[in-house]
Order: sequence, then structure tokens, then C-alpha cells
Amino acid sequence: MSLTLGLNNGGVALKRIVLLALWVALAGCAADRPKPTPLDTYAPQITGTQVWTAQLSRVGFPLVPVARDGAFLVAGGAGEVMALDIETGALRWRADAAEPLAAGVGSDGRFTSVVTRTNQVVTFENGRELWRKRVPSSVVTPPFVAGERVFVMAVDRTVHAFDALDGRRLWTLQRPGDALTLAQSSVMGAYKNTLLVAQGSRLAGVDPLRGTVQWEVPMAAPRGSNEVERLADLVGPAARVGDRLCMRAFQSAVGCADLSRGAVAWTRTAAGINAVASDGEFVFGADASDRITAWRALSGDIAWTNEKLLYRGLSGAQVVGQSVVFGDIEGYVHFLSSSTGVQQLRLSTNGKPVVGSPLVAGGTLLVATQDGGLFAFRAN
Repeated sequence: MSLTLGLNNGGVALKRIVLLALWVALAGCAADRPKPTPLDTYAPQITGTQVWTAQLSRVGFPLVPVARDGAFLVAGGAGEVMALDIETGALRWRADAAEPLAAGVGSDGRFTSVVTRTNQVVTFENGRELWRKRVPSSVVTPPFVAGERVFVMAVDRTVHAFDALDGRRLWTLQRPGDALTLAQSSVMGAYKNTLLVAQGSRLAGVDPLRGTVQWEVPMAAPRGSNEVERLADLVGPAARVGDRLCMRAFQSAVGCADLSRGAVAWTRTAAGINAVASDGEFVFGADASDRITAWRALSGDIAWTNEKLLYRGLSGAQVVGQSVVFGDIEGYVHFLSSSTGVQQLRLSTNGKPVVGSPLVAGGTLLVATQDGGLFAFRAN
């Protein structure tokens, strides 16, 4: 895998940013990665069907769709933003940010926000543009929209809060950071009245009204002889089940935080770059060689591993019923038993790499490919 180093003027200090393009990682960095393991034969244990498709422009940023109020909210690299009916794929509304996107999409169902490559935060209400405001540094993590606020985290880890109605800047949280940071979609979310944001390898609980840090927990212990080896930024989206939030630290660890106590529940050393998923009993993820592991959610002990999809450029994980799902570099979608790791089903898209993590809502699984293809499946 190749890393591109860039420069970013973040406040007083000149910070170097690692620009890690997610689609390059999913493409497997063919020059230095073994060939994908050939797919073996298997006996399907469940059935599944493709129920609709849609098309975005090519995705050149970490695509993280959102499901709200019976619709999938999605965005394409050229700047289009769409709300698609979860059941039918019918277009509810469409908007245009008028610029290529660097991050998207965040939505609470009413307000939907994206960020352009020129660092413009653009917010729509039911497809109508309300406002756009510029932030000082680049953004790759989708905005988080809640409580009539739009929260934006830049690559330099600065967090900005805007009023969703008029774009008024409410506060900015900027803290001293590491010299090197990771330009990959990170962790933002909420737990009760607390905003959850990643700050490198630490998860912080922030007062959403004032922008003050209430607590933070270390999810990894960065190690290495240089700054690149010590990168351990948290990778999103995180998986929340009840009071637990489980996540990956880049090429370092997988672990869960107990949000009720603001404390680490457990962490385990695990290389990997993509998001994990959880069903409350297990936490699932693929490592750098695409070995899939299921950790027990309460203890972090390994329950099972699967090595039949090695080097297939697996996506982030998603849980669907009694299955855990991964997409791969050839556009296949793999359903594995969540309790045993045995292959249950394999579906195909358009032969292009699956990007981000699949998203499930109302029994419909949405998978996005690198060329902007959207594929909705239902498994039985």
C-alpha cells in the first residue's frame, strides 16, 4: 500500500497529512499485494436477491451512506446528493453541491450535509440548498447532523459546529495533535447528550453545546520507529450496540469503549484499515491480508477466523440478520455466518471494487462500488 504525504497548515504548526485514498486501499495496491485468493465453491445456506440499482458519479472519497426516515442518503464524487427510497430505490429528491466532493453524506432526515474539495460545507433541506460555509482544512469524514447542528471534523482533527438552519458557526474544538494524521473516514457520532469524535487513537466525548471535552479514552497504543508506523487513528464508521462503541485503530487494534463509563472495555492488537461491525455478541473485521476475525463483544476473545477470502480487498463489515457481510475488489458481496464464519451466500454487483462499508436498513442492504454503482439486496 502506498501513502501520499502532503502538507497542511493547521493552526500555528505546519502539520503533515497522510492522504490515504480509501479506494486505492480497496483496490488492493496491486503492485505490492498478492493476487486475490480464487473463490471456492460452497453450498448456499440462505438466498438473496437484488431488488434495485442506482447510479452515482465515480466515488473518489470515503462514501458512507446514511439511512433516515425510509431513505438512503448518498452522494457522488461530482457533487450530486440523492435521497433514495429504501424499499424501491425511487428518487425522493436530488441536489447538487456544484463542486466535486471530498466527504459525504451526513443527515438527520431533514438536514443533509456534504463537504467539497474546496472545504465548503454545503447543507440542504429536502434537496434545497440552505447554506455553505468554508472550513480552513480538508475534510474526509462525513459530517454528523443531529440536534439542528452540523458537526464537521477536518483531517487535522479540528471539530467545527454549525447551526443547521443558517450555517452560523457555533464553536470550534482545536487541540494539539500528532505531526502525522490519516486522511481516511474517521469516527463521529452521538451517545445520549454527548458528541463522540475521534482524536487520533483516542475517542473523545464532547459537549455538543459548548465544544468542551468531557472525557476521552485511548483505543490503541501507537508503536513504531517512525511517524508512519505510529499512525493509529480511529477508522469509521464505528459500530454501536447499546452502551458499547466498537471500532478499529488504523493498522493497530480493534476494541470497544464502554460509553456509560467513558472507559475502554477491551482492545486487541489487529492490523487492518477498514471499519468493523458488531451484532452485540461479536465484533467482525478483516485485517490487512483480509483474514476475517470475529471477537466476542464482551471480552475481546477470538471466536472464529476465516482465511478463504485472503487478499480480496475486503470492504468494511456489516451485520445483516445472522450474517456478516463484506464486499470485495471484484464486486462480490460475501455473506458469512456470524456465529461460525462459514460462507452462506455470494452475490455480484458490477465487477468494480466495493467501497466503504455496506449499509443495512429495513432489511435492505446497500452496497456501493467505486464507479458509483449502488446495489440494493435482500437476503432471506
